[in-house]
Amino acid sequence: MTRRVGLPQLPVRPPSESGVDLLRWPLLRKALRSRWPQLLVRLAAFGGFIIAVLAGLVGTPVGSHNVGIVMVWIAWWTIMMLVALPFLGRGWCSICPIPLPGEWLQHGALLRPRRDGVGLGRAWPTRFRNIWLQNGAFSAVAVCSAVVLTQPRITAVVLLAFLFVALGTSLVFERRTFCRYLCPVGGFIGLYAQLAPVAIRVKNRGTCAAHLEKSCFRGSADGAGCPWLLYPGTLAKNTYCGMCLECVRTCPHDNIAVTLRPFGADLRSRAGRRLDEAFKGFIMLGAAIVYSAVMLGPWGAVKTAAYDIGSPRWFAYALAVLVFINGVLPGLFLCAVRAGRALAGSAQPVKRSFIAFAYALVPLGLMAWIAFSLSFVFASISYLWPTMSDPFGVGWNLFGTAHMGWQPYLTRGIPVVQALVLVAGFAWSTVTARRIATEEHEGDAVSLMAAPVIVFCFLVTITLMGLLIA
Repeated sequence: MTRRVGLPQLPVRPPSESGVDLLRWPLLRKALRSRWPQLLVRLAAFGGFIIAVLAGLVGTPVGSHNVGIVMVWIAWWTIMMLVALPFLGRGWCSICPIPLPGEWLQHGALLRPRRDGVGLGRAWPTRFRNIWLQNGAFSAVAVCSAVVLTQPRITAVVLLAFLFVALGTSLVFERRTFCRYLCPVGGFIGLYAQLAPVAIRVKNRGTCAAHLEKSCFRGSADGAGCPWLLYPGTLAKNTYCGMCLECVRTCPHDNIAVTLRPFGADLRSRAGRRLDEAFKGFIMLGAAIVYSAVMLGPWGAVKTAAYDIGSPRWFAYALAVLVFINGVLPGLFLCAVRAGRALAGSAQPVKRSFIAFAYALVPLGLMAWIAFSLSFVFASISYLWPTMSDPFGVGWNLFGTAHMGWQPYLTRGIPVVQALVLVAGFAWSTVTARRIATEEHEGDAVSLMAAPVIVFCFLVTITLMGLLIA
């Protein structure tokens, strides 16, 4: 249901970038404004979600032959990391099936929102209006990832947990509170969405200021208010915009643009830099290093500990991972920032510099995840063909591919691509670090302040190359 809630108290900021409005093309405009294409894709995604859960619960326990594992951790992960996230940012959130049942109950309809839905519609507590809970949830999933990624039943349980938590949250709190503040997947998508070339922005901020009804935020007869609790008139970056397009449908002045702009445009703005987002960058970069070591490294003892959940060695492994991604990595980075400040003679607060320079890690983090994904996607994607023919492992052969054997693809070319991806990430982070340094200094001081951060990025890049390619 549409509830009249107060507007968030956000400062009006100038647009952070310019670009081409994709809604200028009539066919694309019609497709994006209509709810039907989005609903059909979400229903298909929800169907795939149900199949993955059922396969995990009743299908074969062999992960490489279970369609749930293959659909989620090979097919979906490939599309997400190699296509959707780099180019569309939070585009996946616009079709994600997990919040669908709760949203239907809130809206009282499957398609067009009404005002007689169910739910208490309470506001999320102010103290938790950040992504610290998302950070904690992702860290918890990270230490269990070796089992989640390979055991079908565990994958099914995790998916069901996401679904029921999202549903329960929708019945108690307003709009997509789960997606905004709790979903661990949404947290890392939001971090790297800052690099994507597609964004939703207003065309004219003066038009927004003059429009008193604020239907894009509060909702109207044309649709729901922003499910993500954002006011488009002050939207400055992609991190929390779920690309649901409700603001496009509810704005009476046609003042919302779906913009195509340069990659990484959000990183050029100082707007909205926060400590919780900075730590998300460390958690994601650290998790990429840990995953590379566990999944691809030669250390058998580490692999055994990661898979032996509940044992003393697993608790030791989990503690080591949490300390590394939440303590060691940020600590080393803080040392780099302090060194740069000392070299440049900076008088800015340490916390401010630490948070600002943490955003220089975002490009390297995304490229690290892409390089990691390349390492196993092309080695494992051949598992998709037999599971398509026999999704539940009961002896079917629907498409004649049930007996196809495992075959890795592009084994010689992938290491070269991974190296290029990591080098590109390092170069992108280097440029970003220097740009951040120019916000406080000029001349030689820029290079001095950015140099230790660049060295930090270089050492991380070398470490990842050693884990993924050597």
